[in-house]
Amino acid sequence: MISNFIIMDGYGLYVWLSFGVALFSCMVVYFKTKKTLKKYEQEFLTELQTLTLEEKTKVLKTSKVAQQILATSSKVN
Repeated sequence: MISNFIIMDGYGLYVWLSFGVALFSCMVVYFKTKKTLKKYEQEFLTELQTLTLEEKTKVLKTSKVAQQILATSSKVN
């Protein structure tokens, strides 16, 4: 029964190969996006460190994204 499912009446090679290519493509997009996000978060944190205390508080009060980045970076560190 399992072998019939894997073979799929002769179409198994096409189906499983297509499934594998689609899964691989999704994984590549996921990891590239994750890497890019980490890079932008790091750039933001380094830029935030160059600001004065008044500028930092102003940015953190007005920017939801900045608050989320700092929240996730403090969990990691």
